Amino acid sequence: MAQIAMVMNLDKCIGCHTCSVTCKQTWTNRPGTEYVYFNNVETKPGTGYPRRYEDQGQWKGGWALDRKGRLQLKAGGRLRRLLSIFYNPNLPSIDDYGDPWTYDYQTLIDAPAGTLTPSAHSISALTGRDMRVRWGSNWEDDLAGGPAGAAADPDLAGLGDRVRLAFEQVFMFYLPRICEHCLNPSCVASCPSGAMYKREEDGIVLVDQDRCRGWRFCVSGCPYKKVYFNHRTGKAEKCTLCFPRIEAGQPTICAETCVGRLRYLGLVLYDADKVLRAAATADPRDLYHAQLSVFLDPDDPDVRAAAARQGVPADWLDAARRSPAYALIARHRVALPLHPEYRTLPMVWYIPPLSPVADTVTAAGYDADDPDQVFAAIEALRVPAEYLANLFTAGDPGPVRRVLRTLAAVRTLMRAGQLGLAVPDGLAASVGATEADLADLYRLLAIAKYDERYVIPPAHAEDAGRLMAQHEQLFCAQPGGPDSFHPAAAQEFRDRDGRRHLGLSPRGQS
Repeated sequence: MAQIAMVMNLDKCIGCHTCSVTCKQTWTNRPGTEYVYFNNVETKPGTGYPRRYEDQGQWKGGWALDRKGRLQLKAGGRLRRLLSIFYNPNLPSIDDYGDPWTYDYQTLIDAPAGTLTPSAHSISALTGRDMRVRWGSNWEDDLAGGPAGAAADPDLAGLGDRVRLAFEQVFMFYLPRICEHCLNPSCVASCPSGAMYKREEDGIVLVDQDRCRGWRFCVSGCPYKKVYFNHRTGKAEKCTLCFPRIEAGQPTICAETCVGRLRYLGLVLYDADKVLRAAATADPRDLYHAQLSVFLDPDDPDVRAAAARQGVPADWLDAARRSPAYALIARHRVALPLHPEYRTLPMVWYIPPLSPVADTVTAAGYDADDPDQVFAAIEALRVPAEYLANLFTAGDPGPVRRVLRTLAAVRTLMRAGQLGLAVPDGLAASVGATEADLADLYRLLAIAKYDERYVIPPAHAEDAGRLMAQHEQLFCAQPGGPDSFHPAAAQEFRDRDGRRHLGLSPRGQS
């Protein structure tokens, strides 16, 4: 099967939030989605959005293995979900997302002439009542968690004093996040009504608005918390990977407008029969390698023949051969999955940041382009490789160190070539590559053009009828119909634990 995959190079993200703004304007700029960000950019270390979404001990998202080694939803089986269908205790509240706010600009407009300068106070965009802003989607922007907040970052668990949070020593990086469009999506398995589904042709996970009943088990079932509840329509919504653009051969709006050009989109071929076995891998540290084993080499004649038999179009096979996502994930192996321990087999991968390695070497008075010094500095980062491993490899620092060494080798090789210096002996071999491999990786990461970063084959005309029917299901459900809520019925209520929510209390909450 074929899947659209995305890779993000975290070394190039500058935290400008342009992707968040353009996604918001394109997909979630209407009533009911004030707090919804299909794309958001988090500062790491930090607690994320919603707050501590990575703590699956609290939210019960993703998959786990039962005593017999079989996959089951972390939130429990069908009986357990049936018993909690009117009260789901694993839902983030609006306080975890942050009450979105605007300002009382009418106060400024109506203010009489005088000596005092009027000010516009904050009001809730959900309720219209006065409020005091305490939390939001980018509340920790550029703070690296802060000495108080960073302790709540689940990825810092167990690292203790190895991460120093003093102002002069702190290190941070930006983590853009969208729906992972997983190969083994727990949100789809959690949905009682079957409204969540994964498209067969390109793997994009979507919500059928006609079938959605607002139970919100998809919200709690997604470990990345990238499914949201629209309190005006009573329906679930999520990142669509801009599928109308994808079908036209165009990149997502977040990728199109990315200032740092850090996003890559392309096709990945995979063996669908291996997905379940890979997700059920016993040791969480082996899940990264297990997912790699699911991907298929598009240059293999046998793979191309099998894909053709399964109905993958010829131009899609050619696009898979040129895919930057496959090259970074499986060929060069410098991209890593976000939290593979959730067992969803995510398809948005990340290249971990190398920049602080060079900074560490320079600060110590060494040559940042000496591979021996750079490789040694990888072990002395203020944020250790173990922290990145908690994000990308279920706690195994080995693949993270290998990726950072590979990126450092690319810098050393290109500097030597541009300045006429001798290439250190065995540089490429020390990271399991050739000089041609490192040069190709440099081209892809540093100077790749638009059509090299986004290799997206358009949908075929013969699929137009089926795709149009899907579009109508997603966008034509109108509020006030028999299966939807009237906007005026939306209200704020509290659950049994006193946590604030929005929506109709009888459905999904007490």
